[in-house]
Amino acid sequence: MTVNQIKDDLNKHLGKDVYIKYNLGRNKYEEYEVKIKELYNHIFLVELKDNNIIKSFSYTDVITKTIKIIYD
Repeated sequence: MTVNQIKDDLNKHLGKDVYIKYNLGRNKYEEYEVKIKELYNHIFLVELKDNNIIKSFSYTDVITKTIKIIYD
C-alpha cells in the first residue's frame, strides 16, 4: 500500500465516520470512533466523536500498521 492509495481511500471517506485502532506496543491498543476532518501532504486530522478532540496521524502510520483504519 502506498501513500497515494491511502490518501485516495481517506479522501473518499472525508467527513465520514470511521474507526481507528491505534497500536501502542506491547499488546496495548486504543480504539477511536472518529470523523476524518482534513488531509495534508504528510498527515491527516481526525476528530474524536466523544469529546471533539483533534488528533493527527501520518500516512506512514498506516503503512507501518501503527494504526488500522476500519471503514464502515
